[in-house]
Amino acid sequence: MAAFQYSGRHSDGSAATGRIEALSKAAVATQLLEQGITPVKVEIASQSANEKKTAKNVPLRLFERVSLDELIMFSRQIASLTRAGVPITSGMRGLANTIRNPLLERTLHTVADDLERGNSLSSTLNKHPKLFNDLYVSMVHVGENTGRLDEAFSQMASYLDLERKTTRSLKQATRYPMFVMIAISIAIGVINVFVIPAFKSVFESFGGNMPWQTRVLITISDFFVNWWYLVLATLITSGYLFVRWKKTENGRRKWDQIKLRFPLVGGIFYRAILGRFARTFSVVLKAGIPIEQGLSIVSRAMGNVYIGEKVADMRKGIERGEGFTATAHRTNMFSPLVMQMLSVGEETGRVDEMLEDVANFYEEEVEYNLQNLSSVIEPILIVAIGIMVLVLALGVFLPLWELSTTING
Repeated sequence: MAAFQYSGRHSDGSAATGRIEALSKAAVATQLLEQGITPVKVEIASQSANEKKTAKNVPLRLFERVSLDELIMFSRQIASLTRAGVPITSGMRGLANTIRNPLLERTLHTVADDLERGNSLSSTLNKHPKLFNDLYVSMVHVGENTGRLDEAFSQMASYLDLERKTTRSLKQATRYPMFVMIAISIAIGVINVFVIPAFKSVFESFGGNMPWQTRVLITISDFFVNWWYLVLATLITSGYLFVRWKKTENGRRKWDQIKLRFPLVGGIFYRAILGRFARTFSVVLKAGIPIEQGLSIVSRAMGNVYIGEKVADMRKGIERGEGFTATAHRTNMFSPLVMQMLSVGEETGRVDEMLEDVANFYEEEVEYNLQNLSSVIEPILIVAIGIMVLVLALGVFLPLWELSTTING
């Protein structure tokens, strides 16, 4: 939408001027007439000095982010202000003046400006997808139409809080094995670059044939020492190509599918995404959003393109007149127990409540699996470290023992 500057007359003859956003001049005239203003002149508004300055500084703001904690706090605060009867525009400006995040502060001021021009809150939030996703905008839209905007913000705060807890649990569970794997990689690099070359000079000074394990280690070490720049360039190039591939539509979809098949953690990721689907869809249905539109919103809120496409297929099935349980069964996403729960919910007309139970079921499973993940991974890491120590012992210390035996003999 473009911004238009207008001038006109109120019904009492007084002058009216202002700025409004619309698709065309005709749309501006229609909005003004609905507000009791007779338009006299409508033209495209020129950029102000501040807007031009902001446009020039856009590259400097590419790395600005709003954390999930800040978005939860904003949702709770605006819900409290709305419940207390504070006008939404005043609430937005008041929160903007107390927030330290520059991106969120600017966004709230922009939202307040748009509201003062006569735009709806949901359409205004929809202009800032970096902060407010489709689910957030849809919930606000329903809250506007039903007069329960405070409940919409409260529901989003609760939903985002559950998302935060799940994300933190996943990060905490994978932090230890990732740290150990990084430590092992660093240790292997140090051994190849510094330790083995030092032993190599010792072995060569005494002459004789070295065991094949030692020769293999020395060959690998020589490769890393002599071709380290090639190894580094290969790693950087591979990382760059991988990131580029992930940004493509097909690459992102394939990577999201591969993540669900990772050993040990793939199943946890899968159940966490299914829990998010059930929780999000339950919130959408409770808000009164039609099931077809709700599935469309949920498919974009999954955070996984592969699962999102399956949810979109469910929407297509329902549009063809099929039942919710039948379309869910065709995706092969849910276990027989969950399918039975969804079937009961559809038969009793309480799909939203049953979806909430399904979300609780998956979230409890994820929490239990995360608690046991460390106990499952630790033996595997111990075995990996043991194999590394064994290889080093055979390759480094075996020739030393043979050399010592030769000298003593």
